[in-house]
Amino acid sequence: MATPKTTPGGGAKEKAGAGGAVPVPQRLMAAATRLFSERGYDRTSVQEIVEAAGVTKGALYHYFGSKDDLLHEIYGRLLRLQQDRLDAYADAEQPVEQRLRRAAADVVVTTIDNLDDARIFFRSMHQLSPEKQKQVRAERRLYHERFRDLVQEGQRTGVFNAATPPDLVVDYHFGSVHHLSSWYRPDGRLTPQQVADHLADLLLRALRP
Repeated sequence: MATPKTTPGGGAKEKAGAGGAVPVPQRLMAAATRLFSERGYDRTSVQEIVEAAGVTKGALYHYFGSKDDLLHEIYGRLLRLQQDRLDAYADAEQPVEQRLRRAAADVVVTTIDNLDDARIFFRSMHQLSPEKQKQVRAERRLYHERFRDLVQEGQRTGVFNAATPPDLVVDYHFGSVHHLSSWYRPDGRLTPQQVADHLADLLLRALRP
């Protein structure tokens, strides 16, 4: 996935700001995320991004190379966070039912906490280059496979009902996660954790023998 380039020169330093500036890559990412969420990826220009970030086009191309790279990195930072957390839950010394429930709830909370990122990605993934789309699918597949391993472990040991194919179980849960950006509102009656607990409980009930 795209990661900000960090070699010196070529616009690496922009407006310092009092008390120390937010690093340029973070400013570009924040501006791009806000604009992509408000206007859409295709209706946001590179010029609008750099103006909102208070940098030059040279700075953007130094760190990211293209607007396409910014979109890819918006996806990448969320997936890296979720993958690291899933790995931690999966490797914990706990019964598989607890590990799966924590992992199932966590992906809901982290998606809601980064709802703009999720909304932008699922709305704009098709606008990535074919090469980056292929990379995205491969990265997401690795995440789903790690989640599926927990389901398979529980089915193999008799903790979960083995009647439902594990791939279908994964699709069932992540179908709900992927739709969060279309209906969840921060001012709604359910907190992120409450939504996560409900969806995780639904998954575990479906898997009980």
